[in-house]
Amino acid sequence: MSILKNKTRPVFPFTAIVGQEEMKLALLLNVIDPKIGGVMIMGDRGTGKSTTIRAIADLLPKIQVVQDDLFNSHPSDYDLMSDMVKARVQNNEDLLTSFINVPMVDLPLGATEDRVCGTIDIERALTEGIKTFEPGLLAKANRGILYVDEVNLLDDHLVDILLDSAASGWNTVEREGISVRHPARFVLVGSGNPEEGELRPQLLDRFGMHAEIRTVKEPSLRVKIVEQRSKFDSNPYTCLEEFKEQQNKLKSSIVEAQKKLPNVNIDYDLRVKISEICGTLDVDGLRGDIVTNRAAKALAAYNNRNKVEIGDIKVVIKLCLRHRLRKDPLETIDSGNKVQQVVDSILKL
Repeated sequence: MSILKNKTRPVFPFTAIVGQEEMKLALLLNVIDPKIGGVMIMGDRGTGKSTTIRAIADLLPKIQVVQDDLFNSHPSDYDLMSDMVKARVQNNEDLLTSFINVPMVDLPLGATEDRVCGTIDIERALTEGIKTFEPGLLAKANRGILYVDEVNLLDDHLVDILLDSAASGWNTVEREGISVRHPARFVLVGSGNPEEGELRPQLLDRFGMHAEIRTVKEPSLRVKIVEQRSKFDSNPYTCLEEFKEQQNKLKSSIVEAQKKLPNVNIDYDLRVKISEICGTLDVDGLRGDIVTNRAAKALAAYNNRNKVEIGDIKVVIKLCLRHRLRKDPLETIDSGNKVQQVVDSILKL
C-alpha cells in the first residue's frame, strides 16, 4: 500500500509538447518573472491548454517553505511570509522548513467566493476571541500557479478578486470587522474558447500576456502529436525517461534566468520605442508598456543575456499588446496583425 501511496500520477513532459509556441513562451516568461501578470490562453478545444499548464508546473524546481504553514511561506523572504511566520521570526524562533513541489491549483467553475478567498470562523472569534482562518484556493496557490479553465465563464466579481490578488500579491478577507491578510503571489493562467464568449475588456487588460492557439492543420505535425500522446498514455515512465535530459536542461535554464533577471537592462531608446508602439496603437493606460518591458527582460534572461535586444521586443510585444487594443466591430484586420504592422514600422532592424 505504501508503494502505491508514493507513486504520483505522471505528468506529460513540457519538452514533448509539439507546436503551440506562443503559449509555451508566455508560460515560460511568466514563470521566470511572475510580475508579468499571468497569461490568458484563448483557443480551440482540444489543443492541449490544460496539458501544457500542468506540464510547466511539473517542470519547476521545488520551493522551500516553512513547515506546517498554511500559506507556503518563504523562510527568509519577508514579502512571501504570512503574518504568523513574521511574528515567529521577530521572536527569533527557529523555523522548520521543507521542500515541496510548486503548487498547481485548479479553480473549479462553480467555486464560491469563500472557497477562493477562505473564511473566518466568526462564531469562534466572538465567543473565544480566537481568530480562526480556513484558507481558500488563493492561500494554496501562493508561490505557485493558479489555473482557471473557461475563465470567460467565471463570475466577473471572482475574476476581479483573482486579478487583484495576482497584482497585489496579497489576499485580504474581512468578516464582521475581523480581518485576515495573507500572501497570494501566484502566476494566474486563464484559458477559454472564444466561441463561449469574450472576457470584458477591462478584465482582459489585467492579464499580462495573451496567447492565441489554433488547431494544428499540418497532417505530419498532427500525426506527431497523436503519436506522442499515445506513447505517453501507454507507458508514461518510458516517455518521461526519453525526455528526462531535455526536461532537466530546460529546468536549469529557468533557474538561471530567474537568477539573471535582476541584472538585465533595457536601453532608454528601446523603452521609448515600446511606448511609441503603445501610443500609436492607442493602448489605454500604461500596463502594456510595463508588461512589454518586463517580458522582454525575462526573454533576454532566458537567452542568457544581460541586455534586451530589439529581437526580444519583437518576439514578446504581440503577446503583451494584442488583447489591449480597442475592438472595432467593423475592423477586418486581426489585432495581432495590427500590432505586427506597427511594430515592423517602428522597430526597423
